[in-house]
Amino acid sequence: MTVETVASPSGKPQVMVVHPLVVRITHWVNAVAIVMMVCSGWQIYNASPLIPFTFPAWATLGGWLGGGIAWHLAAMWLLVANSIVYFGYGLIGRHFARSFLPITPREFGHDLREALAFRLKHKLGTYNAVQRLLYIGVLVLGIAAVVSGLGMWKPVQLQLIDALLGGYPTLRWIHFFAMSGIVLFVVVHLALVALVPKTLPAMITGRAHLDASPAEVKS
Repeated sequence: MTVETVASPSGKPQVMVVHPLVVRITHWVNAVAIVMMVCSGWQIYNASPLIPFTFPAWATLGGWLGGGIAWHLAAMWLLVANSIVYFGYGLIGRHFARSFLPITPREFGHDLREALAFRLKHKLGTYNAVQRLLYIGVLVLGIAAVVSGLGMWKPVQLQLIDALLGGYPTLRWIHFFAMSGIVLFVVVHLALVALVPKTLPAMITGRAHLDASPAEVKS
């Protein structure tokens, strides 16, 4: 996470730059694309359920199988284009290295225990070890969802994906579990925002106001 302190005319820091513009734009575009992909994906799933469960019609997008596929493909291209920008910035601009690394087992264990006991402090501009691992995990799940989805969409042209990952039935399960993991991440992410609401304005404006010392909120 990029953090930059902006000083007031008196020399006292008042504002911290938390999220650069490219991170904020890709975050909100990604949020729209994920909602579209999940809801349209549930519509597609309902046409041929993997387990004896279907999603309610109000939670789906497309109205029928063909409509769900159309929405899913449209959202896929939006997600892929947005991901290219985000991954490009994350790798070239070293956003990933600065924000998500390093993670040590000791640090993760400590932060996880503190989080489960509701004692973990949240400091704007810094990801704790649990957050860093969750973000890395959802990036991996996103890649798995895109690769498995492409393999199902173009099984002839992309038969190498089918062959490496076990064929169409296996790809469906990979896609299902990857999207389920992404949905779970979104639920946890929204819960954390509800617990620490001051993080939301920072993702919109990119900045956070500071008091005499950086704010810390238990979450």
